[in-house]
Amino acid sequence: MILVTGATGLVGSYLLFELLRAGEPVRALLHNRNSLIHTRQIFNSLGTDAETLINRVEWVEGDVLDYFSLLDAMKGVQKVYHCAAIVSFDPRDRNQMMKVNVDGTANVVNAALEAGIEKLCHVSSIASLGRTENSNIIDEKSQFRTSAYNSMYSLSKFAGEREVWRGTAEGLKAVIVNPSVILGYGNPDKGSTKLFQTIYRNSLFYGQGVNGFVDVQDVARVMVGLMESRVVNERFVVSAGDFSYRDIFTMIAKAYGKEEPRYPVPAFALDIVWRLEWLLSKLTGRRPLITRETARTSKGNFSYNTAKLHCTLNYVYTPMEKTISRTCRLIMEDIEKSRKGNS
Repeated sequence: MILVTGATGLVGSYLLFELLRAGEPVRALLHNRNSLIHTRQIFNSLGTDAETLINRVEWVEGDVLDYFSLLDAMKGVQKVYHCAAIVSFDPRDRNQMMKVNVDGTANVVNAALEAGIEKLCHVSSIASLGRTENSNIIDEKSQFRTSAYNSMYSLSKFAGEREVWRGTAEGLKAVIVNPSVILGYGNPDKGSTKLFQTIYRNSLFYGQGVNGFVDVQDVARVMVGLMESRVVNERFVVSAGDFSYRDIFTMIAKAYGKEEPRYPVPAFALDIVWRLEWLLSKLTGRRPLITRETARTSKGNFSYNTAKLHCTLNYVYTPMEKTISRTCRLIMEDIEKSRKGNS
């Protein structure tokens, strides 16, 4: 039996699909039943009968902050995929994010040790590897350093990884994946899908930085590959390549049939925008579209070395143009359905 935490999130949903397609028995920790709507959408987008797949999952209510619910969920389980996390750059989420990403991971590790789990796969992030203004090529050996380019999210993922390494020192077998910016179709109000929505509304501006990007399906497949391998107590950068934000925004605009971005956003403008967004969020209560942390990251130029994963699995990544084309097509289909429903 396999247990998945964060099973209704972006990575978790695609991971469920890969495991179910392989015929694996899967149990999933369910914190919020309403989040199943997005898993259904993702399963349908993959050309499957969503209800049939969802009914094959043994859903159990629980929370990574509830240690005893984790122990109950791990009964009879051999492998655990820990995908549950909060990804946010909004200062209002910091305390809860640290609890879930650090304390929640500690609970998963402790429960796995107590339950005698054979192997754990922890979803971390390239953000946990540490980035500075003068970063060269970042890989698995990179050490986290305090920097303006490292957000509270970065710190939470770094601290979460430390809990996993602590578990390995106590006898737990684990692998850690460090995905770059994950792109794919999912919840339109979260993660990279929100970026696609933003560019759909305005495609003329772009950030001047460079970052790593990867298809969400590749992340899920790599996780399964590593869990099925003999590799233990290692971490792996998972990234299809380094792209400028202009290149990514251009591919998205083309897939939408919109005008390509033409205007770079200067650093001083980003500083003005995030301050205005902060003020508007205070006045209206809505989430800011850009924060000080995201503004800083968008100005950075970061490169990642994925040779270790290539040598281990010889994995071939999905071309970014294909990932973006598929995601844009599915989002446009949703927009069209919404228009018809409102007409």
